[in-house]
Amino acid sequence: MDVRLDGRVAVVTGAGSGIGAGIARGLAASGAAMAILDIREDAAQSVAADIATEYSVKAEGIVA
Repeated sequence: MDVRLDGRVAVVTGAGSGIGAGIARGLAASGAAMAILDIREDAAQSVAADIATEYSVKAEGIVA
């Protein structure tokens, strides 16, 4: 099943690396704008920048 998430916002915690980053990339590939939350600001910002560039979606890195 191909689910499109255009016009939606997905929030993923622990998305600065590992499984969380992978889930965030999958959601972004489906068109969702992303809120990337992680306790490490540099990791959240880096993943958000990569996602925004790779998938042409809005992505913000947030410390949480």
